[in-house]
Amino acid sequence: MEDEIINRVAQSKLMTFDLEDYYPKGERKVLDIKDWLYEGFILREKEFRAYVDEHDWSTYQDAYVALQCSSDAIVPGWAFMLIASKLQPYAKKVVQGNLDNLETALYQTILEQLNVTDFTDKPVIIKGCSNKPVPENAYIMAVAKIQQVAKSVMYGEACSSVPIFKRKK
Repeated sequence: MEDEIINRVAQSKLMTFDLEDYYPKGERKVLDIKDWLYEGFILREKEFRAYVDEHDWSTYQDAYVALQCSSDAIVPGWAFMLIASKLQPYAKKVVQGNLDNLETALYQTILEQLNVTDFTDKPVIIKGCSNKPVPENAYIMAVAKIQQVAKSVMYGEACSSVPIFKRKK
């Protein structure tokens, strides 16, 4: 006697939310200003402004840019503001920090605008594995947004999920 295999996951009301589906397409670039500083540590305004004026900003066209200084230099805020103002006509987004800070900022914008009404009163699983560099902070932001409406939130895969949140009746 053959028993039919039933996929209970496919028949359930469980909804999967995959952060990788929201990964913004586009080149990521890091602009490290360490080499624009005297001996990598001292910002001399006149020399720094010369580097800024001579730099080809068009190479950042439609890119997401992370501004950083990899040395232990103390860089005044206006230096990053000056660079950001030059990048503004070209880059899609500019943040001060590393690539993880950039990815976090991108996901923050996406998740703040995300319509979660489809998850209302439903069990939701936030998919855990991804092939794209989804920052850990994105998972925290996703659960905060989705749990506002969902019946429950889990993390992982349908076959092996970890309960995160369950609405009280």
